Amino acid sequence: MSKQRILRAVGAAAAAVVIGAAVVNAATTGENTSAARSKLTMIVPAAPGGGWDLVARESQNAYREGGIVGNTQVVNVPGAGGTIGLAQAVRQEGRPNTMMVTGTVMIGGIVVNNSSNTLDDVTPVARLADDYEVVVVPADSPYETMDDLAAAWREDPGAVAIGGGSLGGTDHLLAAMVARDIGVDPQEVNYIPFAGGGEALTSLLSGSVDVGISGYNEFSDQIEAGNVRALGVSSHERVSGIDVPTLAEQDIDAVLPNWRGVMAPPGITEEERAELTEIVTEMHATPEWQDTLERNRWDDTFQTGAEFEEFMTAEIDRITTVTEELGLA
Repeated sequence: MSKQRILRAVGAAAAAVVIGAAVVNAATTGENTSAARSKLTMIVPAAPGGGWDLVARESQNAYREGGIVGNTQVVNVPGAGGTIGLAQAVRQEGRPNTMMVTGTVMIGGIVVNNSSNTLDDVTPVARLADDYEVVVVPADSPYETMDDLAAAWREDPGAVAIGGGSLGGTDHLLAAMVARDIGVDPQEVNYIPFAGGGEALTSLLSGSVDVGISGYNEFSDQIEAGNVRALGVSSHERVSGIDVPTLAEQDIDAVLPNWRGVMAPPGITEEERAELTEIVTEMHATPEWQDTLERNRWDDTFQTGAEFEEFMTAEIDRITTVTEELGLA
């Protein structure tokens, strides 16, 4: 076994211990309080500092301030496009006080990493919000516009290093979609994956990569500070509060919403799923979560039940098709 696989296995085992302990502690609840309302464990299948982590931390605050959950614990289980965290969630079968943050990234990660677990192995609870990707370069970059970047990319695809999240995730998908649209073979993209947006930003600022792609909020502080320049956003139309042209405005066909949601482990009862759905619905209604949506410029796309399941089915088909068409699978 390689050193990387050993470290990954050790990390996964440690995370399993933490999650298991949280679940056991949550079982000692009052007679009229469910395990989930007493102590809820949120699995974040990525490193701290990224989009999934932000969703979990903001949710944690809303659960606390809204008096919805007694104690919410966030556990980061990064790696392989979220599929290591997914495996941990599957192992929590029957645990009614555990949820995992998920979204577009994980669908691509499942395909690219040929994961033995899929989103069919966990229980849908809710879609929370959508945000969008942004393409950025350092402030001193010679690329002033997407046209500049496209010209350099076409001339020598391998010479332009693109930094973003895990292989198969939205950052990687967007890089491949842009490349294909401007006439670059997606498989020739020099894409360098990182465990989260924080690492990608550090690499960009240090000059290790030429271009960064991530969720807008992961770069927003540096954009506003003038340390990086935003070239384009992956939304259908301009996002309120973001003074950056869309890729579509610049004749690049690469629209890619990045949805965020939560899933529960397999094997929970319908009553337990209903309880988790109610908990998340109450969280969504809090002033704290509404403030989160506004501050982070997220689209409120809240869904539960059959509506969310139908969305999931369509989204899995869409992202899987895109991933395969781009030759990333």
